[in-house]
Amino acid sequence: MERIIEEIREDLSRRITVTADRLADRTLAEDPAYAALLGRAGLRERIRLDLRQSVEGLERALRGLPVELADARATGALLAERGLPLASLLRARRHGGRMVWQTLGEAVAAHDPAALPRLLPAAALLWDVLDQLTDALSDGYRRAETARCDREREHRAALLDALLDGAGPADGPAAELGLPEHGRFAVAVLAPGAPGGPGAPDGPGDAKAPRVLWRIRADGETALVELGHHPLESVRELLGPLGARAGVSPVVGSPGDLARARRLAALALRTAPASGGPCTALLDERLPSALVASQAELAGRLRQVVLGPVLALPAEDRRVLLTTLGTWLTCQGSTTYAAQRLYCHRNTVSNRLRRLERLTGRSLADPAQVVELALAHAAVLQRVHDPATSPAPQAPPAGPTPAGTVRRSPRPPA
Repeated sequence: MERIIEEIREDLSRRITVTADRLADRTLAEDPAYAALLGRAGLRERIRLDLRQSVEGLERALRGLPVELADARATGALLAERGLPLASLLRARRHGGRMVWQTLGEAVAAHDPAALPRLLPAAALLWDVLDQLTDALSDGYRRAETARCDREREHRAALLDALLDGAGPADGPAAELGLPEHGRFAVAVLAPGAPGGPGAPDGPGDAKAPRVLWRIRADGETALVELGHHPLESVRELLGPLGARAGVSPVVGSPGDLARARRLAALALRTAPASGGPCTALLDERLPSALVASQAELAGRLRQVVLGPVLALPAEDRRVLLTTLGTWLTCQGSTTYAAQRLYCHRNTVSNRLRRLERLTGRSLADPAQVVELALAHAAVLQRVHDPATSPAPQAPPAGPTPAGTVRRSPRPPA
């Protein structure tokens, strides 16, 4: 068989050129992707080289030599870089394999019809060669596709960093990421080591959810949320399934404001309790705590000046008074409701709060001094690195005050 192929080499080469023309026309008719990326002349030359490669591979196999696969891998990588779908590439390859066999048979029949039976044993060898070439083509394609995707991810990450870190003008990165010049945006920052992770890949979103662009770094995960018409509360719903502590910025109106939004989201995260499970903190719901968190030195001074005598108490006394204060604040100043939440009598709550007033010199009947106590209490809660001064987690927000309950200081009238 090897001798026959050598005898028909020139005729086979001419027939391959004609076959390449036919296969190019068929491919362009069935798959427009080739027309946009290669054009007829480029496709024809690519097919001609592939057909010759198949014949040369058969010749090497007939001599017991390994098939040369480097060119097939290079072809796969080249077409991957150009963006040709792998399905299109493999479809054309299958058509080419069948036409190689047909062309080879026509050339042998034209040279010596009696030699056709000697061609049949080479069929299995040719299909094995074609399989090897196709595998090499696919391998080169996938390697190049992986490398291209890695480059795109790195570029996208750099664009997000530019927006979220405020490094230079925002117009270019925003346009490349498909963000509008004006809109409604928010940023969410997840705590480092969050057990969740992005719940869905980046995408344009749909009518039921905003679009989210994730940036994952060693110091935590950040989500750039294009809200569109969705309310800010939808970010909490989006992050809920991740089971993580997170902070969410207020809404901003342009990509140029995203760096500021990221800083505010990080500040909101600092107000989320480190214990007690997942929590999504919206900054606008935690402004007093955020104010305390943003001024660490003043927060420390506030703790000492306002609640110093309470913090100096034995651990159990300190815990009871601080928990009672936090619950009373959460219950909007209702001693009745606070007593229900603390599972004790209303008079017990009043007695504890009067003791706290005596220790601090602040009156819970004075709104200005209640503000001081509330901010100092928030400063204590945020002092997570000193467990001895941290009270037990306070009760969740209460509902409406029970009917007939008056919000007032526990101090009896003079």
